[in-house]
Amino acid sequence: ILTTTLCLILLPAVFFFFQDYGNLSGIHRLLASLFQAVTPRTAGFNTTDLSMLTGASKAMMILLMLIGGSPSSTAGGMKTTTIAVLFAIAIATFRRREDANFFGRRINGDVLKNAATVFLMYITLSGVGGLIISITEDLPILTCLFEAASAVGTVGLSLGITPGLGMLSRIIL
Repeated sequence: ILTTTLCLILLPAVFFFFQDYGNLSGIHRLLASLFQAVTPRTAGFNTTDLSMLTGASKAMMILLMLIGGSPSSTAGGMKTTTIAVLFAIAIATFRRREDANFFGRRINGDVLKNAATVFLMYITLSGVGGLIISITEDLPILTCLFEAASAVGTVGLSLGITPGLGMLSRIIL
């Protein structure tokens, strides 16, 4: 959990540092990047206008919202351990090994199946929901995927389109 959480804070923070917030200086840029790396997985607070972020940053936030927090936390999402298990499977596959391992311990096959199922459920719900909203509301797909991922991950972030959505789109969210 700690290794995965550390990676899910540092890597997106570096991404946000170089991708956005170029108008901020020094410590403010660093803090804004760290905050933006953490908040999509947990509380859903924002300190900047999210609609002004680049498309790549919005896509990163969608990914972070779907991942969510660690087990036993109040954060939504599929959980950090699910993503860690999926990465362990990928690494084992690339190394042509039968079993996925964490720190010398083999991961049970049922855990692998559950992780893949949860991942597929989150991707399907947010993807189909975002697609339907985009089609029915004639809005950009990235914006609709952002709203759908926020709803599926129970994050609470928004690009501000929700009040103007029709009844079908609101039901989907």
